[in-house]
Amino acid sequence: MDDRPTILVIDDEPANIEIVSAVLEDDYEICFALSAEQAIQVAHAARPDLILLDVVMPGMDGYQLCRIFKADPLLCDVPVIFATALGDDEAELRGLAVGAIDYVTKPIRPATLLRRVRNHVQMKRMRDQLTEQALRDPLTGLGNRRMLERRLQAELHRQAREGGLIAVLMLDIDHFKGFNDSYGHPEGDRCLQAVSASLAQCVRRSGDLCARYGGEEFACILPGTDLDGALSVAEAMRAGVQTLGIAHRASQVAPVVTVSIGVASGRCDMGSDNGFWLTGADRMLYRSKLAGRNRVSGQAMTTEPDARGRSQCAPDGSHAPAPAPPPGGEARTG
Repeated sequence: MDDRPTILVIDDEPANIEIVSAVLEDDYEICFALSAEQAIQVAHAARPDLILLDVVMPGMDGYQLCRIFKADPLLCDVPVIFATALGDDEAELRGLAVGAIDYVTKPIRPATLLRRVRNHVQMKRMRDQLTEQALRDPLTGLGNRRMLERRLQAELHRQAREGGLIAVLMLDIDHFKGFNDSYGHPEGDRCLQAVSASLAQCVRRSGDLCARYGGEEFACILPGTDLDGALSVAEAMRAGVQTLGIAHRASQVAPVVTVSIGVASGRCDMGSDNGFWLTGADRMLYRSKLAGRNRVSGQAMTTEPDARGRSQCAPDGSHAPAPAPPPGGEARTG
């Protein structure tokens, strides 16, 4: 598998793309687009490490396209280098003002282009590594709340654009305060680590995320997953934690550690935000607790505008499924 960085070259002249490709292809994977509209599609599919962007193109120009990239949660961190025949200071300043990280002029000087691309790709990878460390919970190794909220925002944007589904799970260890009081905080930390490892085993797809939301609370994002598929994953999580058999003498539910889970799933649109989905899942978590804990409750979500034009939860039933094995394969539908 090729793990070389990916460069997206955007230029309406195929000859210019060939020149750039010849300079970079030994060290990078090259993809290209001949128009702004095509570039947006390619960028979302390829998730490049760097974008080389022409300024003068028919229709939408490079400045407008750069603004779109920088406003997109999935692409805003990708460095953009303008490569253009416009060599005056005003054009360069305008390019930097819309979010580009560098500016090179045509005709391309191969050695200069290669060095600039290499420098910016290296800096991006270092930034990505630092960001990854900042978004990890040090105790469990899972993503933290900040990572979850970032990923959820990006996935909602992507799924809304494609008319796709998403599921959000909220989980809570039952009577965890009593566990800490009874066994001590070091045992509490070991319990959190064991529960985290068990939960992580149930989210195997590359787009899925399980995060420690805070304290004894966890949250999961399952893109492209309908309610039945999400309930199946949640039940596998619930059963997996109980199977760990971690003694919990302070629990009013079972003699071992258990979790309660809430599930919210539905089709995304541009009107829904993080709060809409997290609130829906948290509402179902509360329902699981009221019903006796150590169970799963779920809800299909739809977005209907309230009096202020904001999305609101429109309940479409709730579920408490019987135990089921974790689903296999890439698709998660009922």
